[in-house]
Amino acid sequence: MIRHEGIHHVSLIVTDLERSKRFYEEVIGLREIQRPPFDFPGAWYGIGDGGQQLHLLVHVGETLRGGGIDTRDGHFAIRVADFDETIAWLDRCGIEHRHNRNSITGFSQIFLLDPDRNIIELNAARE
Repeated sequence: MIRHEGIHHVSLIVTDLERSKRFYEEVIGLREIQRPPFDFPGAWYGIGDGGQQLHLLVHVGETLRGGGIDTRDGHFAIRVADFDETIAWLDRCGIEHRHNRNSITGFSQIFLLDPDRNIIELNAARE
């Protein structure tokens, strides 16, 4: 049996690294961490204090998603401390999102797209 310790990282394909870095730093609030000197561009970010990471990988071409926010499509989720504060921040940043305070999941959910149309879920404990 495999003994799991947690998710180490999620990798996303991006087409414009600088645009994506601005989004993940300025909107999502992630901090960039050191990345090995690969022979292709990208960026790594630390998420929270548990060692989880987000890796951005530059890929020339189209991403697969062409439509809008689809909450049933592949995505990754980041737990946030305050649902209402996060909604207010996304509104101030002009970021389109869909949210459900009373999701059947038992926690509140917010879905949005990054500049390359990767789906992100931000979720929070219900108060």
